[in-house]
Amino acid sequence: MAVKLTKNEQKKQKDSLKQFQRYLPTLQLKKQQLQLVIRQAENQIAELREEQKKVIGTLDRWIAVYGENELFSAEKSIGTLIKVKEVRKTWTNVAGVRVPVFDSLEFEDIRYSLREYPLWVDGAIFALRDIAKFDALIMTLEEEIRLLDKELRTTSQRVNLFEKVKIPEAKENIRVIGIYLQDQQTAAVVRGKIAKKKLVKAG
Repeated sequence: MAVKLTKNEQKKQKDSLKQFQRYLPTLQLKKQQLQLVIRQAENQIAELREEQKKVIGTLDRWIAVYGENELFSAEKSIGTLIKVKEVRKTWTNVAGVRVPVFDSLEFEDIRYSLREYPLWVDGAIFALRDIAKFDALIMTLEEEIRLLDKELRTTSQRVNLFEKVKIPEAKENIRVIGIYLQDQQTAAVVRGKIAKKKLVKAG
């Protein structure tokens, strides 16, 4: 885009450059902060998945016994005794982004008869609730990552815009206007000298 080759435009470009250079470090810091929090959330998810695997491992033996017993119908699957009623979340602010934080998990109150289930059903239910809690924690962190990643893309685009377009453009405009104004000033001096010589000759 062509710029006006005037002192006013030169000042405007210098002001813009100062603004870009002042704002860029804030954007870069925000970008770093977002990247850090996303990495932390990803590491947390990996840890939670490992812990969840351990809990699932404790269920394997019980489920194998349960699954092999034909007396237990599909309607009486242990999974039917666990139903999430509500995932409670709070919200916090990370680098200007509103993100969810897992608070608690509420389950439906499902009654069952110990005559219809094996003795270890209580322990299995506690383990299944732990597994469901891990799922809720992981889903909340994944939601946080999605929101932060969206903001990170926007922030990265702004950083690139400032670094690769706006700042170089403003510097180039200032340089071009400066050269033009210098040439105009030199031409004015030359014209002045020529006029002075003409006056001397005429005198």
